[in-house]
Amino acid sequence: MATNPEVKSTDMTTTNSAPPAAAPQQMNASERFTAKVLKEFGSTVTGPMEVTEFQKKLIQGYFIAVDRALKTAEDERLRKNDKNRDHKYDNDLPVTWENVNLTDLALDAVHYARMGLDMMQDNHLFPIPYKNNKTRKYDMTLMVGYNGIRYIAEKYALEPPIAVTTELVYSTDEFTPIKKSIQNRVESYLFEIKQPFDRGEIVGGFGYIEYADASRNELIIMPLSAILKRKPKYASPNFWGGTVNNEKVEGWFDEMCLKTLIREVYSAKHIPRDPQKIDESYQYMKLREAQIAEMQAQEDVDAYANGDVIDTTPALPPSAPSALPPAAAAVPVNMDTGEILAPVPEPAALPRQEAPSGQQMMMGGPEF
Repeated sequence: MATNPEVKSTDMTTTNSAPPAAAPQQMNASERFTAKVLKEFGSTVTGPMEVTEFQKKLIQGYFIAVDRALKTAEDERLRKNDKNRDHKYDNDLPVTWENVNLTDLALDAVHYARMGLDMMQDNHLFPIPYKNNKTRKYDMTLMVGYNGIRYIAEKYALEPPIAVTTELVYSTDEFTPIKKSIQNRVESYLFEIKQPFDRGEIVGGFGYIEYADASRNELIIMPLSAILKRKPKYASPNFWGGTVNNEKVEGWFDEMCLKTLIREVYSAKHIPRDPQKIDESYQYMKLREAQIAEMQAQEDVDAYANGDVIDTTPALPPSAPSALPPAAAAVPVNMDTGEILAPVPEPAALPRQEAPSGQQMMMGGPEF
C-alpha cells in the first residue's frame, strides 16, 4: 500500500484551520464506508433521506461483516484457481472492495438498516458476494437469516404474538395436536420427548403461535413431506446431506429442517403483516427476495461446474459446530435454505450503475 495515497479534495470536507488530511484521518474504515453508502444512496434515491444514529451504527456493522466476507471469498477464489486443472477456467476478478457493486449495496444497506437488521447478531443478516459476469463486479447479496425472519415478522405483525414455539418431531416423540373445535375453544397440543438422547428420525415439525387472546392461538403442523417440498431444487449436500465426490456427507439435515419450519411459521400467511406498518424498506426487501428467488429457480444451472461463483461461509447457528467440513466451501449456498446459488442476474426492477471505486483514504484499507 502506498504510504502517501492521493486523496481528491471532493472526497472530504476541509476548513481553513485544519490541513486537508485531517478529516479522513478522523474516520475509521467503517465510518468511511457508512459515509460512502449514504452518498451512493442519496445519489440513487430521490426525496429526503433520514438515517438515525442507530441505523448508521448498523451500517458500520455491515462493513465489518462484508469486509470479512470479501476476504473469505478472495481466499476461496485463489484456492479454487490453484486447484483448477485447466487455468482457462480461473476467476481473474479479485474479490475486493474495488470490484463490489457499491450502488446496489448502498441501497440494500440503507433499507435493511432502516428495518433494524443487524449483521452482528447471530443469523440476522448474511452478506454473500456473487460474481456478475455482465458487469464484471461482485453483487453483494444480503440474505436474511432465520433470526432476522423472526424479527421482521414480529416488527411488522398486525398483532405481535406473545410467544412462538417451533419444534421438530422425531419418531420416538409423542405429539398430539388439539385442534380448535366446538368443544375446544383454544387450539393447542401435547408434546413429550420420550428418548431425548436417541429420538430417531425426523417425521415432521410444528409451530405454535400464542396471542393475548388465547382463542386466536394457531397450531401449524408440517409433516416431513411438507418440509422436503420446500427443499431447494439445487440443495447443497453439505447442508441437506447427500454425496460429494462419491463420498456420503451427513450435512446438517436437522438444522435445515428447523430453518424451513421457522420460515413457514413466521411467514405472513400465519403472522399477518399490518398494512400500516409496511414501509418502503419492507417492500424493497420483498422485491429483493423475489429477485433472489428467481435466480435460485434457474433450472439449467450446473452449480458444481460453475467456477465463477464465489462462496463465503457465514457462521452457523450456535447449536451447530462453528466450522464446516472442507467440502462445504466448494460451492456457494444460501445459508438460510441450503440452496446452491447461481450468479445473481441483473435486477430488472432496480437501477444498476457501475459503482465508482472511490479514492484511497489516508488510513488505508478498502477504497471509499
